[in-house]
Amino acid sequence: MKLYIPLDSAAKALGAEQVVDAIRREAGARGIEIEIIRTGTRGMIWLEPLVEVELDGVRHGFGPAEPSDVAGILDGSSDKALGPVEDLDWMARQTRLTFARCGVIDPLDLTDYEVHGGLTGLRRALNMTAPEIVTEVTDSGLRGRGGAGFPTGIKWKTVMEAEAPQKYIVCNADEGDSGTFADRMIMEGDPFTLIEGMAIAGLGVGATQGYVYLRSEYPDAIAVMTQAIRIARAKGVLGGDILGSGRAFDIEVRVGAGAYVCGEETSLLNSLEGKRGVVRAKPPLPALEGFLGRPTVVNNVISLATVPVIFEKGAKHYADFGLGRSRGTVTLQIAGNVARGGLFETAFGITLGEVVNDLAGGTRSGRPVKAVQVGGPLGAYIPVSHFDAPLGYEELDAKGGLLGHAGLTVFDDSADMLKMARFAMEFCAVESCGKCTPCRIGSVRGVETIDRIADGDAAAIPLLTDLCETMTDGSLCALGGLTPYPVMSALTHFPDDFATSKEAAE
Repeated sequence: MKLYIPLDSAAKALGAEQVVDAIRREAGARGIEIEIIRTGTRGMIWLEPLVEVELDGVRHGFGPAEPSDVAGILDGSSDKALGPVEDLDWMARQTRLTFARCGVIDPLDLTDYEVHGGLTGLRRALNMTAPEIVTEVTDSGLRGRGGAGFPTGIKWKTVMEAEAPQKYIVCNADEGDSGTFADRMIMEGDPFTLIEGMAIAGLGVGATQGYVYLRSEYPDAIAVMTQAIRIARAKGVLGGDILGSGRAFDIEVRVGAGAYVCGEETSLLNSLEGKRGVVRAKPPLPALEGFLGRPTVVNNVISLATVPVIFEKGAKHYADFGLGRSRGTVTLQIAGNVARGGLFETAFGITLGEVVNDLAGGTRSGRPVKAVQVGGPLGAYIPVSHFDAPLGYEELDAKGGLLGHAGLTVFDDSADMLKMARFAMEFCAVESCGKCTPCRIGSVRGVETIDRIADGDAAAIPLLTDLCETMTDGSLCALGGLTPYPVMSALTHFPDDFATSKEAAE
């Protein structure tokens, strides 16, 4: 009997290891021969731990599994039976390109990775010139999935054309936004696709060294990525002779201490160099003077992990998905007060209402949805009246929103939006690197101003608006520059919450 059980952090946090132990004990007691394959998660977090049992070549799911369910799972009588996993509504409605293998394969089995299409893109790239590689990425329409949405091909072209004795590929794996977990999922569930994407990037721009900058809060991702790099190096996927081509590219994992601001590319580069993680003024751009002053591609995990499928299936295949200037797929991370949370990969263009009310099943509390914060702690709070908004970079921007890393945090009608606005300012104050005045001082003054509003000082509202404008226009990076998004969206869409003060109560 063959069983598949995730080793993903979310599954482990929900009891996957205890279920695995129970299965081994029960199988031993029954004398049943079993094979347990540890995979990444399928992304249906509300069903974790998810146990998949292969029956006649089809994987049937049972979840959320507990040790007490094991006997029924092994004999097929469990009331946690879900049927064929691929037929589940959550899975069947997705367009899985980047995450096609996640939850399917053993993340550290390079042979399994190749059987499922892995290394096809790298082999193709090895037979292309650097300009051809960059053109393929450009034609795919891939944009930075870390939040900025900057066209990946333009960044690669800049580095490719730069003259330097050494160039670098830096993977920004410092996933710090609340409610986001796509980077962690792909690193724990399909690390070779990130390795392959970085190698293709190196071939495209002329870089021979790459770094994965991970946060210390991700011990499982660090362990899996480190082991995957060792395996890739031993099998000739990395090193001085990539797949026998005579071309060189290697990768190292570097672990940061967990500062949120190190998700900003220049702060990350400072940290990577062993310096304090503070923002650098731009220009010069990292593409021209990045790591150690050399031309550097800094891309998010999902951006780089998507590159292999673009080269496997072709730029046109990828670009055929999406809408407007948002091409390909978006990896939605649904969290907060929802009935069904998890990762859902689909083409750009799905509406916010369909995601929250249909896929996520509304709130877990059963109360009406009040708002969804899209894009992490720096994202705007989108009210229900805007749920017709299609998810795309420009389309969400037209509604005053920010797609960011595509994390969605749902709130029901009990949420106090004044308190959420205060949290945004406080978050900025705590996480600011201190380099620029608008962020360092403005966020502290923002907390104080919101407290004045909460105490009934209505005259402080225009002051808060002015302060947000100053932070937006004057901050060196997105931390201070985007904090006004949640603050002003809360004030604009939920003014009644800001009128709930001591003065109003009297």
